[in-house]
Amino acid sequence: MSRGGISGPSIVEFKGMRFLITDRPTPAIMPQFIKQLKNHGATDLIRVCEPSYEASLLVNEGIKVTDWPFEDGGAPPPKVVQEWLDLLIGRFVENPGCCVAIHCVAGLGRAPVLVALALMEAGMKYEDAVKFIREKRRGAINSKQLNFLEHYKPKKRLKPVSQQNGGSTGGCCMQ
Repeated sequence: MSRGGISGPSIVEFKGMRFLITDRPTPAIMPQFIKQLKNHGATDLIRVCEPSYEASLLVNEGIKVTDWPFEDGGAPPPKVVQEWLDLLIGRFVENPGCCVAIHCVAGLGRAPVLVALALMEAGMKYEDAVKFIREKRRGAINSKQLNFLEHYKPKKRLKPVSQQNGGSTGGCCMQ
């Protein structure tokens, strides 16, 4: 599905949370992209870059689309972080085992940094979160974003969600 140096979408799982990180689809591949999201059980798609396709294509297939664009290569603004974490708390409590898909342009910066924040809020140290994501998405998270994550103070907002979903053992898995 990818058009760059990434070998397709990446599944990241940790303590009952599932994320699908991908690059931005083009209108030409939307049918395949939608099929891929459905195969992974994605209930939501978060776009953190400027839209390049009609959200209605996904909405018509039962996938909720949320737009939180922020600066390419930058750290997410506090409002995006708060809304992202609020969405995750809701989704993983309402629908344990669901998948939240997220993309930016290349799937290497903005999308992975938000997934790293979720992992940190569920109890993972920032270094481990970055390593965990980079194992699947080589080159993910630039130095500016790494600095943001290093100084981010998690409030463990997703810890109750991960414990409720049977993730209290601290184990993690990437496929």
